[in-house]
Amino acid sequence: MADRVWVARQEWLDLNVVVVAGGDGLALVDPTGSARTAAAVLDDVRRLGAGDVVAVVNTHEHFDHTFGNGAVRAAYAGVPIHAHEVAASRTLASGERFKRLFSADPDDPYAPDVLATEVVPADHTFSSVAVVDLGDRRLELLHPGRGHTAGDLVIQVPDADVLLAGDLVEESGPPAYGEDSHPLDWPQTLDLVLGLLTPATTVVPGHGARVGHRFVLEQHADVSGVAATIRRLAEEGVPVEEALDAGEWPFPAESLATAVRRGYAALSPATGRRLPLV
Repeated sequence: MADRVWVARQEWLDLNVVVVAGGDGLALVDPTGSARTAAAVLDDVRRLGAGDVVAVVNTHEHFDHTFGNGAVRAAYAGVPIHAHEVAASRTLASGERFKRLFSADPDDPYAPDVLATEVVPADHTFSSVAVVDLGDRRLELLHPGRGHTAGDLVIQVPDADVLLAGDLVEESGPPAYGEDSHPLDWPQTLDLVLGLLTPATTVVPGHGARVGHRFVLEQHADVSGVAATIRRLAEEGVPVEEALDAGEWPFPAESLATAVRRGYAALSPATGRRLPLV
């Protein structure tokens, strides 16, 4: 994709796994959602012949970005695993939540692999910024704020003008507003991400094809529209159960039920008055 930067789009969940090489070895970003699929990724990494894995980075705590940690640690003993401090602290609980979801759907072909995977959280954490030193190049890790989760990070590869955005940017579908998302904070977080980009920056989303500045700008406008609509409806006293039908949304309404509910809940203490949350 760029000088010593490789990305592999996985068939499962259209997840992007990224390898960045430096003089001292490789950084592996988001090593898939199970020990078995991570082992296959490691086979591909070895075939690159670009060096050994010396660092793992998780862009947030969800299973598809963290469940490969144990397989990498088994293959490369003692390899440091980096994540934001909130993501690391929530990896175990998040992993158990996703395992319960897979247990409820035993027909999912990936369920046995997910359920058999040991959850290994990151052991190298930071609060605002950090650097992963690969010898002749540095990866800059930045927590731009809350959005997809409270522990999102982005990774800059400055000498290659590449930014790995995790699930703060989604190309293969609308942004994922899950039970741990922060829909009202997401616009400000993407605003900071936009400040890291040049017109030529290659942006790797958590899922889907690589994009650029214009795509991120457009997605920023859309998540801003979601946040603004939630605020307006809440201020107008529209009950939360009527908000999806009452609003005009940039994404399919069925994908925004959780965003609306979490947005209303976040506004309630901030406004100092009761919102119609029933």
